[in-house]
Amino acid sequence: MDITRVVATRSTCLRRQVGAVVVKDKRLLTSGYNGAPQGLAHCLEVGCLREKLGISSGERHELCRGLHAEQNAIVQAALHGVGIANSTIYCTHQPCSACAKMIINAGIRRIVFEYPYPDDLARDLLDEAGVECDCCEK
Repeated sequence: MDITRVVATRSTCLRRQVGAVVVKDKRLLTSGYNGAPQGLAHCLEVGCLREKLGISSGERHELCRGLHAEQNAIVQAALHGVGIANSTIYCTHQPCSACAKMIINAGIRRIVFEYPYPDDLARDLLDEAGVECDCCEK
């Protein structure tokens, strides 16, 4: 989790710094943090669209310039041809339902997170898919 917290410091999100690392066989495979897509302006530079629109945390994820840390970690694996099936993803925050669906389809079998996130659908999907979830809250 220490590495995950360090990765989160790279975040360019104005609301919340989130980090994720994918590990398999005690080897770190990929990492990701929340921020704008490669080559695009970050919220640190142009401001937060969600703040401008008055969108509450946990709602309307599609109205954001950034990708979530878990999404970026999975995309990095795909971009570089790194197999992440049967791995564990460590996240600073519990994944949302959109990330949960990506985690399931990527074949990740376990999630370890520090901070809970109020998304019942995410928990239901992960339970149904048999993905183990462990909270190691401070």
